Amino acid sequence: MRVFAIAVGAALLAGLAGCKAKPPGKFETATMGFAKHHLLIGNKKERNPLPPSPDTLADGKEAFSHYCVACHGMDGQNTGVPFADHISPPIPSLASTDVQSYTDGQLKWILDNGIWPSGMPGSRGTLSDDELWSIVAYLRHLPPAGSQGVPDMYTH
Repeated sequence: MRVFAIAVGAALLAGLAGCKAKPPGKFETATMGFAKHHLLIGNKKERNPLPPSPDTLADGKEAFSHYCVACHGMDGQNTGVPFADHISPPIPSLASTDVQSYTDGQLKWILDNGIWPSGMPGSRGTLSDDELWSIVAYLRHLPPAGSQGVPDMYTH
């Protein structure tokens, strides 16, 4: 009986040693993408009340530079963020089709509420609606990847 228990224990340990998390497959990715875009992220029909004027984009870039660059980089595409590829889930490029396919209202909802448990914090109560809407406008007009340099916090 003792030999059997040792064999079972060894088999369980061997099984655990081989356990590795794998990246999600196409089906899992598509399912979560659908859920986020159609079920989980609110405000789908809300429109940005701010025009995409040079002033709005400048205000959005300014607010983004204070609150978003630590994780998303100066250009919103993770440029210069040393840990961007090493966390799970990975930080998305804000220029990606997945992010850009959200409506303006959904992007504002994400900025307000965050996405749990991804690490994306909500900003409700920290940023004003005008600051959040200007960030949404800026996200629609991101500069080319790498064109803004590395955030100062990572250059020292």
